[in-house]
Amino acid sequence: MITFDPVVLDSAMLDEAKAYLRLETDEDDAPLGAMILAAITHAERFLNQMLIRRGFQNLFNVTPEWRRLGATPVVSVTGVLGVPAEGARFALPVGAYAIDLDSNADAWVRVTMPGSAGRVEVSGVAGIAENWPLLPETIRLGVLRLIGHL
Repeated sequence: MITFDPVVLDSAMLDEAKAYLRLETDEDDAPLGAMILAAITHAERFLNQMLIRRGFQNLFNVTPEWRRLGATPVVSVTGVLGVPAEGARFALPVGAYAIDLDSNADAWVRVTMPGSAGRVEVSGVAGIAENWPLLPETIRLGVLRLIGHL
C-alpha cells in the first residue's frame, strides 16, 4: 500500500490556469483549485509518475527479495521503519536493509534482517519537479488542457 502527501495548490498553478482559461476574477478560485488538483491526479496516474515533489509512504510485507517502491521518480528515501504485528514501529538499523535507486529513478528496497517486523514502511520524496513552474512545459500544457476540459 502506498500513500502520498497531498499536492499543495500554489499561486503559480492558479495564476497559469486562470491565464490559460482567460479568467480575470477571483470568484472561481475554489472550484478552479479543485480542478487543478484533479487534473494533476489524472496526469500522475496516466504518466505513472508524481509531478510535483512531495512525500510518500510505501508499506509492504517483508521479503528478502528486492521490492520496487510505488512512487516514481524517487528523489530520496528518508526512512525505513519496521512494523511488527503488535507494538510500535521502529527504525530498522542501516545494515538490516538495502536501497537501490536505478537509472529510471525507481527505488528498490530489500530487507535482509527484519527483526520482529512483518512489514516495512519506506518513506521518501518523489516527483518530476520541485514546483509547478519547473515542470516540463509539455506536461504543464497537458495539465492545463485537462483543466480546460474539466
